[in-house]
Amino acid sequence: MNEAEFERLKQVLSEPKKIAIVTHRNPDGDAYGSSLGLYWFLIKKGHEVTVVSPNDCPGFLKWLPGEDQIEIFEGNQEKGKEILHAAELVFTLDFNAFHRLGEVMAPVMEEIHPIFVMIDHHQQPDEYAEFSFVNSSMSSTSEMIYQFIDRLGMKESIDNDIATCLYAGILTDTGSFRFPATTSATHKVVANLLDKGANNADIYNRIHDVNTYNRMQLLGRALDNMVVLDKFHTAYITLSQGELNRYKFQRGDTEGFVNYALSIKNVMFAAIFIEDRKQKIIKISFRSVGEFSVNEFARNHFNGGGHVNAAGGRSELSLNETVQKFVNLLPSLTNELTMSS
Repeated sequence: MNEAEFERLKQVLSEPKKIAIVTHRNPDGDAYGSSLGLYWFLIKKGHEVTVVSPNDCPGFLKWLPGEDQIEIFEGNQEKGKEILHAAELVFTLDFNAFHRLGEVMAPVMEEIHPIFVMIDHHQQPDEYAEFSFVNSSMSSTSEMIYQFIDRLGMKESIDNDIATCLYAGILTDTGSFRFPATTSATHKVVANLLDKGANNADIYNRIHDVNTYNRMQLLGRALDNMVVLDKFHTAYITLSQGELNRYKFQRGDTEGFVNYALSIKNVMFAAIFIEDRKQKIIKISFRSVGEFSVNEFARNHFNGGGHVNAAGGRSELSLNETVQKFVNLLPSLTNELTMSS
């Protein structure tokens, strides 16, 4: 977004508007952190604002300030449609293509005609927004919301609720500040959020210290299922629907499991394949270290995308067929994975 476009958007926001904030399906900490941070900011500026999420979030995000005000589209489609059709502006956060909303909500977004504002840090965005604030080098969309507020000259508006939401989003999407996109600028933003009232210890504990016995049992099963392919510097994990059911899977229980595969010595490429019989798909998360782009891999082979070192995908094949497809692709990646190592 160049300076002229930004000034136009600033002018649009200078008077109260009906605004919807939309984030992607299966929301994570950055999705809800950025959405709720922006929500509280726009509310303070006198706008009528609703956050619309395609489906519900994991339990470890339920404490976020304002989470109880979020409209779940798939839970009440008529109300969701009413909000979206009435919106003068729609902010789309932490995604850059309507298909990330799922097959229930995406068609509604395609039929409405508000002013779209995209704020996102993923690669290769679709061109649906009149205003696009996109930077794939940023650590998180939550950091971008902070920069957006700062650029508006309204950093003084950041209060405890806004700071808490944005800190939570940055914390989760940076892997607790250890991923490569975490820069000195990120830490400066975080320092300012702490000064504004974000309680770093409390936020970390609420997000990470939420293990249940069933989740620990599920993690044990995931680790038992792990396969390491030394030749390709690759490891992968599988979880079937039956295994999820056995350990009473709740949304968010598999968060971070793929990182165990990536933590193995000499592993440069990791994946987890999770069966979802309700959606009739296999959900996939990819992680890498070095220069091997799982974003490109996911886009080319598994209907997904994301970042260079973290991406997601999906498959409509069976679990076994999806894993076999993945394994069959590895020989063609030998040089790239060797270079990354």
